Amino acid sequence: MRSRMLAWIPFIRAAPADNAQRNADGFVPYMSADELLATPRRQLLLENIWHRTSVNRDQFNKLYLAPIKRYAEIVQQLPASENHHHAYLGGMIDHGLEIIAYALKLRQSFVLPVGSTPEVQSAQSEAWSAAVVFAALLHDIGKVAVDVKVQLRSGDIWRAWDGPMKEDYRFQYVKGRQYKLHGAAAGLLYTQVIPSEVMNWLSQYPELWGALLYVLAGQFEHSGVLGDIVVRSDQASVAHELGGNPDRAVAAPRNTLQRQLLDGLRYLMKNELKLNQPEASDGWITADAIWLVSKTVSDRLRAHLLSQGIEGVPDRNSTLFNVFQDNGLIVANPAGKAIWDAEILSPTGWKNTFTFLRVSPSLIWSAGEDRPEPFGGSVQVLNE
Repeated sequence: MRSRMLAWIPFIRAAPADNAQRNADGFVPYMSADELLATPRRQLLLENIWHRTSVNRDQFNKLYLAPIKRYAEIVQQLPASENHHHAYLGGMIDHGLEIIAYALKLRQSFVLPVGSTPEVQSAQSEAWSAAVVFAALLHDIGKVAVDVKVQLRSGDIWRAWDGPMKEDYRFQYVKGRQYKLHGAAAGLLYTQVIPSEVMNWLSQYPELWGALLYVLAGQFEHSGVLGDIVVRSDQASVAHELGGNPDRAVAAPRNTLQRQLLDGLRYLMKNELKLNQPEASDGWITADAIWLVSKTVSDRLRAHLLSQGIEGVPDRNSTLFNVFQDNGLIVANPAGKAIWDAEILSPTGWKNTFTFLRVSPSLIWSAGEDRPEPFGGSVQVLNE
């Protein structure tokens, strides 16, 4: 069981913390960091995190636990998203701890900094582990600054850069918010979590420091291995909470075909495909699935990958479907095959039948990316 990358985590899916609560008047009680982290599940995660580091307990408490407590005191019981993953009281803390646990597990697969001498790698080992922890913990912290409006019991509006709330509070999500703004907003808050002496230590190593700052600014394309570890750990946490199982896809190195297929599919979904159209569309999104018109999307994906100079892309759709299925990129139909037959019924009364590939939403949207609204019509599966 421990041989699988994700199986060692001591839970299957996330659930609301057993100390999550609202007062009768709708306000959420302000809690100390110790109270917030006292649940059995969070204590077990903290224990696992400690065992993944190479420091003793006192060093762990100072270097890692103290910043985690500061993080908890700031985010309190705010959810990690409005209606996607970890969308419950305490979701931000749970998601933050889960990502750290996954990231430290992945970090064991790398000797960092890549390409340096063994002496340099040994000297910087714990610094890179610390960078992994802080990048994982803080990459979403900007959400509490720009995605939610928090009102304190006193009537004042809480602004995250002013420090912890110190009062009971209630919150609502900002309508029309910019969904990627939270990446840039992390810079408002991470100095409240990472002590200056730790930043001084990490800033001695230019490659590490640059990668960490890029992650915290949401610029993962510039963050190298550190950013890849955070993205893959983020996907793992989201997938488990939503009941998905993208182990093989998120664990694959970037230069493997399955990883390139996944990255290409994400690119098309976010930039090119027409989704949830009232009539002809490239796909439709429901509450628990993405239904992609099989031939259209496969042809578009192949063309996109070939334009990027990627080799080894199957030239036949039937072979491509098998690769999708073998690598856990699609959900098989009840007969164990790749293709689903389904009828689309639009709110306008338009309907048509297509052959589809079914994809889990957790493969496409990671933490910090709220999903588009579900299709207003229906998708009726015909081959169940």
